Amino acid sequence: MRLIKNIRFIGVVIVSSILSFTSCDYLDVVPPEQPGLKDAMKDQDAALGFLYSCYGGVKNPIKYTSLFASTDEYALPELWNHDGQRMSWNTLTAPSVGDWIWGGTYRYVGQCYLFLRELEKTNVVSDAQKVEWKAETDFLVAYYHFLVLSYYGPCPITDKYIDETTPTSEYNGRYHFDYVVDWIAAKLDEAAANLPAIRKQDEEWGRATSTMAKALKARLLLYAASDLWNGGFPNRDFRNRNFETPGYGKELVSFTYDKNKWVRAEQACKEALEFAQTNGQRALLDVDVTNNLYKQEKVPLPFVPGIGQQDENHIRFLERVLLMRYLVTTRENEGNREMIWGIADQGDMLMGSLPKHIVKKSNGTYTDGYSGVSPFLYTIEHFYTQNGKLPEKDPSFYSKNQWLESAGLTRTDIIKLNTNREPRFYAWMSFDGDDYSSKIRAGEPLRIQLRNGQEQGFNPALFNRDHCVTGYLSKKFVMPNLQYYAGSGGDNNVTKPRPLIRLAELYLNLAECQAELGKTDEAITTLNFIRRRAGVPELTTQDINPDMPMIEWVRNERFIELWGEGHRYFDVRRWMIAPQRLGAGTREGLNAEEKTNPTFGEFNKRVTVPQPYKWNSRMYLGPIFLNEVYKNPQMIQAPGY
Repeated sequence: MRLIKNIRFIGVVIVSSILSFTSCDYLDVVPPEQPGLKDAMKDQDAALGFLYSCYGGVKNPIKYTSLFASTDEYALPELWNHDGQRMSWNTLTAPSVGDWIWGGTYRYVGQCYLFLRELEKTNVVSDAQKVEWKAETDFLVAYYHFLVLSYYGPCPITDKYIDETTPTSEYNGRYHFDYVVDWIAAKLDEAAANLPAIRKQDEEWGRATSTMAKALKARLLLYAASDLWNGGFPNRDFRNRNFETPGYGKELVSFTYDKNKWVRAEQACKEALEFAQTNGQRALLDVDVTNNLYKQEKVPLPFVPGIGQQDENHIRFLERVLLMRYLVTTRENEGNREMIWGIADQGDMLMGSLPKHIVKKSNGTYTDGYSGVSPFLYTIEHFYTQNGKLPEKDPSFYSKNQWLESAGLTRTDIIKLNTNREPRFYAWMSFDGDDYSSKIRAGEPLRIQLRNGQEQGFNPALFNRDHCVTGYLSKKFVMPNLQYYAGSGGDNNVTKPRPLIRLAELYLNLAECQAELGKTDEAITTLNFIRRRAGVPELTTQDINPDMPMIEWVRNERFIELWGEGHRYFDVRRWMIAPQRLGAGTREGLNAEEKTNPTFGEFNKRVTVPQPYKWNSRMYLGPIFLNEVYKNPQMIQAPGY
């Protein structure tokens, strides 16, 4: 992947000098003139490397160390004490801002404008390349502003190269949220007009396309139409003191609902989806593709409780499970055309998810994962049954008071809640008595033993920091053919792309707009593309009722399909359900941390996860580093910090 390699070592003088600064505010977006800057455009390769360096702020959202680990998807061991945990405990402060998204992102905005300044002067690239490269850089500028807007709400717009001598009186403050949305949307439209719809997979993979620009615009407008930014922002005093937005004055947020925001979002979502499927040549990953893959890789069909391999329907079900495993672990040259924008940074979710004691090596030690990405019971209970319904709302499923009982199978550790579930559940969730991937233990499956302190169970004497918190493990992002070997402890774990935007999201975005606009039939049709691919029964109008209205079907489908991919952090906020979902006492798991070697009954007990989770309305927005407020007379802090 040429792009990633070039980001690493071309344009080093420029990027390293930016990142060596110790200040943390968006004003330090460019370094002083560097001796090596004149070499950045000395020839075609150097200029391309300079362009690639502008992508350095594109980060992998699938990281357990990030703020995304603060929602109701999964717990982490308390001793890890990462940014996401501190966010979920409401202990992030302005002097300690966690991921440092604000400063780091604005620095790459500065990198982009520095590139554009030099691009305009150079004669080492053609005029046609200049047009495309400018569009590419404009896309990145728009994306970086979108990141800041998503985390921090109303934010400064940097629309030109900022000289280091700029007086503080000319610094921008926060612009009104809707003004920033319009500015980003216009930037994306401008970029899309001059970008190719697709890229060469080997040489240009990951670079901006018009397909990406339209998809990002759709997400932007979806967020802007949602409750938080469409009349619902909880702090009515959030306004500027010294800085004004053209047409909005000192106001920062609109407090009146506007249906037209949903109309605009729907139009953008339709355009993005249609363009992706035509010009962008994107398609949902199909079972025919993955059937070829698992046979080529000699991956056995997975274990699913109560599902054998003699019945043809059962085999199709198991193949659908493998499809969902391959969905987020394959490249386009392997037949996966679902990715619209990906990043070749595997991130840390793999090792954070993998269990302890994967395989015993020849020297007597074990190859271990961290065993810490632990799905909450909310996650487990919101994947569907085989009938495509929530377990609590499926009359043919076990009653809730039976969920934690033994299912009466040969593997006696398996509880009823973990049976008769949909393919995505078995593809991405793991539990006591489950097989964690078909080949991971030297070509054999690893049977999970979460009540055994000598295997994957709780045992502070062996695994003080690293252990399962909730009685469930994640196996999303784990390649179906992943193997660890006893001889060397090595593995065949290769870097796989991680999705920033994939086609399924575009369906879900459109379905949400349709549901919000009361277009129930259209929303059902759109949602059923995702349900069919997932292997669950299609939704019908009979499924829509006051107990489960259309918007709840859409939101739950989004929760399942995009689980762990970085969306939930923003979804619970923009829908304004965070107080109900993220407050104290709401996060539950099985009783996996009480004692070593618990009995079946002791382990399979619903408990509140013993961490200081809480919700405060200030957590809708991230805090800005204090220096930013001190140095910029136009800047105000987020409410509550």
